[in-house]
Amino acid sequence: MNRYLQSIERLQEAKAYVAGGVASSLRASMKPTPLYVQKAYGARILDVDHHEYIDYMLAYGPLILGHAHPAFNEQLYEAMLKGSTYGLQHEGEIRLGQRLTEILPCADQVAFSGSGTEAVMLALRLARAYTGKTKTVRFYGHYHGWSDAIFTSFPSPDFSSSGHTEAAGSEIIQGTAGQSLNSLQDLILLPWNDSEALEATLTKHQHEISAVITEPVMCNSGCIAPKPGYMEKMRELTAKFGIVLIWDEVITGFRLGLGGAHERFGIVPDLVTIGKAMAGGIPLSAVAGKRDIMRLIEEGKVMHLGTLNGNGLATAAGLAVIQELSKSDGQAFKGMEHTATQLTEGIRSILRTNGLQAVVNQQGPVFHLMFIDRSEVSDFDTFNLRDSQLYTRFAEEMLHEGILVRPNGLWYVSTAHGEKEVQETLAAVEKVAQRIAAHRS
Repeated sequence: MNRYLQSIERLQEAKAYVAGGVASSLRASMKPTPLYVQKAYGARILDVDHHEYIDYMLAYGPLILGHAHPAFNEQLYEAMLKGSTYGLQHEGEIRLGQRLTEILPCADQVAFSGSGTEAVMLALRLARAYTGKTKTVRFYGHYHGWSDAIFTSFPSPDFSSSGHTEAAGSEIIQGTAGQSLNSLQDLILLPWNDSEALEATLTKHQHEISAVITEPVMCNSGCIAPKPGYMEKMRELTAKFGIVLIWDEVITGFRLGLGGAHERFGIVPDLVTIGKAMAGGIPLSAVAGKRDIMRLIEEGKVMHLGTLNGNGLATAAGLAVIQELSKSDGQAFKGMEHTATQLTEGIRSILRTNGLQAVVNQQGPVFHLMFIDRSEVSDFDTFNLRDSQLYTRFAEEMLHEGILVRPNGLWYVSTAHGEKEVQETLAAVEKVAQRIAAHRS
């Protein structure tokens, strides 16, 4: 009997009403089938077939407190009793805005929106309006949402079979059918971690480039860290040429510390985009940055719209997350990083013992596991040499053992993960590694 029978049946039912049967295309890539959830608690999920899993997907990143955190839920409930949204202003907007300007080094002011994609759209619009220039520099392997003006080159399984490729010469290929090709004409696509390519491009096109947008850590493509001095050079060059530096911290924000990666690395961009973990699973994102850029919204030069922007539930969620992560002088971050380190060290040891060549890149409480015949992976070209099919099999086998991981290799750790989860996970890795090794021998 198929252990995922109820999920399979629900997927077929959903396809009659929901395009593709799932609410986000990325979820369709899960093998052997997209799971349907019955309930979730702490670090664990129970599916409709009554299988329990330790969850390292964490809703693709937002659940930094885990599922159904009691204090988080209590604050949401109190907010709901006052009404969920008004289309008017309320105290929550002020308090959350204040807290963000206190904890984010780059933030003089913030602007709220609902998703990371929307935050990036606003940040790019602000940069163009502020500089009077139109072009944007972005990098291979980075992900900045799915809007027409920025979506290209990200190696997503959703599009890998459709013939789309990355930039060929000066041509930038659309990331999906139906995307406006005209919208991509203002993009310049560069390799990341290449200081020479960056300096040459910014020098040559300084009078055209409004913004450089980058992930501070290439989380979606190998959890690759910047080379020493690279981000400092990027900051130096953008300041020199009057180009707005945007850090996309939708993943790293509230994961690498309350102040995000730019606090951890000690570099202050002009704008940051934040989301995911900021509201613990409630839709909320923001752009934060320098007052002389953000004032363009107040002056009415840049329109920033959204019916549900800064609603009461979202701001309550953001304040609740910050409150929990701020306790005991940031002890939550130390705990999550310790848990992630236990996992990465254990996984490396188990795979090595079973003769499986792999690299695990860790940045705080997030890490990426890939099967590859290399001792390290520090650039996008090398990342693309990984055995993605083997990892897909690994992820499916781990699911059978009660461990839920993303099919792309990225693992998230929450405050709800602890010693018990670590030991159960490593025991599952041992079983799966032995089976894979036996099959390959």
